[in-house]
Amino acid sequence: MKDHSKETNDLGVQPLDALMTQHGLSNHALVAASTEQLSHKRVQKARQGRRLTPKAKTKILNALHNALPEKKFAHRDLFNY
Repeated sequence: MKDHSKETNDLGVQPLDALMTQHGLSNHALVAASTEQLSHKRVQKARQGRRLTPKAKTKILNALHNALPEKKFAHRDLFNY
């Protein structure tokens, strides 16, 4: 059994958090902008730096593009892992 210690899963506040704050987006605004199944809990975990699956990271990215259609972001802009 693998030991998933806190060091490997908790990666600190992510750039996503600063981006959302800068553009005045709440977790709810991102969930509302999503066309996929995205929960408030998943957005909060993404902002706090909990490790997400690639699929979850893509859902966050797509929701951000829907919320801010004039901006274009890449995964590297939102996450530092």
